[in-house]
Amino acid sequence: MTKHSRAKYQPTGKLQFGIFFQGVNSGTIWKAAESGSQTDFESFRRIAQTAERGLFAAFFLGEGLRLREHLGRPHELDVAGRPDAQTMLAALAAVTSNIGLVATQNTTYNDPADLAHRLSSLDLLSGGRAAWNIVTTDNAWTGANFRRGGYLDHADRYTHAEAFVETAKRIWDSHDADAGTWRRVVHQGQHYSVDVTPRLPRSDQYRPVLFQAGDSPDGRDFAARQADVIFSAHPKFDDALEFRRDIVERTLKAGRGANDVKIMPASEFILAATPQEARDKKAWVRSLQIGPQQAIAYLEQFWGRELSEYDPDGPLPEIDPVVEETSETRGSGFHGAKARQLADQWRAEAKEKGLTIRQFVSAKTSRVDATFNGSYAEVADRLADYARTGAVDGFNISPWLIPTGLDDIVNHLVPALQERGVYPTEYAGSTLRENLGLTTPERPEADFAGVSAAPSEARA
Repeated sequence: MTKHSRAKYQPTGKLQFGIFFQGVNSGTIWKAAESGSQTDFESFRRIAQTAERGLFAAFFLGEGLRLREHLGRPHELDVAGRPDAQTMLAALAAVTSNIGLVATQNTTYNDPADLAHRLSSLDLLSGGRAAWNIVTTDNAWTGANFRRGGYLDHADRYTHAEAFVETAKRIWDSHDADAGTWRRVVHQGQHYSVDVTPRLPRSDQYRPVLFQAGDSPDGRDFAARQADVIFSAHPKFDDALEFRRDIVERTLKAGRGANDVKIMPASEFILAATPQEARDKKAWVRSLQIGPQQAIAYLEQFWGRELSEYDPDGPLPEIDPVVEETSETRGSGFHGAKARQLADQWRAEAKEKGLTIRQFVSAKTSRVDATFNGSYAEVADRLADYARTGAVDGFNISPWLIPTGLDDIVNHLVPALQERGVYPTEYAGSTLRENLGLTTPERPEADFAGVSAAPSEARA
């Protein structure tokens, strides 16, 4: 690729799909008769093989390091458990052939040498299909589950994460395939020190693909420097175009090519044969996503008190929250809300619109920007515009039902996209890197034997 072409973003005209199996949440119907288990291997196998039949690029597994709490107890409407990501993905590698296997793994509560080895193992065992979704955590509540605790200052999250990722990359780069040897990797930093001689060769895709989902300015810069794929929160067309422009600008500033970072926003698809059937289906899905129990529990997360005496089909509670600001124990969607101020705003809004508790919560939790709702043909036409403009490289789909939530997408939407020439008709290769259209990293010639620390991490 020429220097000029690397400096200008060039749409591929194609889209990729990924499946985001995120565990129990407000978007997944999991207490209905149609829903399968969130922990049985059969659910994971069924949906992964369906995705592979639909030529999905990746199976993306979310992972929580501590269960959400509700009024100081594990959340009964959220507790399903999440099997260890790499254990589950290793099992799925044996029953799939082409789909990528993306493990969400935390830089705060892992060791870089150990995690790099485990990801290399998955990459080798799967034939070059492994990926790492890089996440950071700093709160003491999550840290209580770990020996090191919640030691990380919020401002240091990405400083620490970047040193962690750079160390992992150096470990993966250390194998000299021509000589059949490994170079020693040494890192000394504020939070950990590493002195390791790796013990695995590189996989068919060189090293695991790196995903990242941070959306703050620091998170975007981190992704522009380190990630291969951004799991974005910008699926709406105009917003997606602006996000693409911003990421290309940051990627070029980081010294990379304009096409080097792929963008796949999180999305929900509720589809049917006709527009009216799709609207009716969406109403049915929403009624099951937010039932009476879920509606009351949602408000309790902000009010910080029991509200079971309130009618979910009645007005919002007139009493005030007992907390000023919600904590991280409630999960990322509830953390940091100014509870008393929010309660006043919500009561006024619900009264103005004539909404009951259940209707209000359903509206608040609806993925308006992230939901594609319509007939297969309608949605295929919309997605074709994304492909032609390069607004995104694909979508990471959160199914509203496990394990059958991808069936209509694979059976009907994928063929419609293929007819429009914007979706693959076969896998491009055997590795995730090939199927995402990513270039193979170049092995740097560095002095691995010397003590080396990333400037931002090193301390005197």
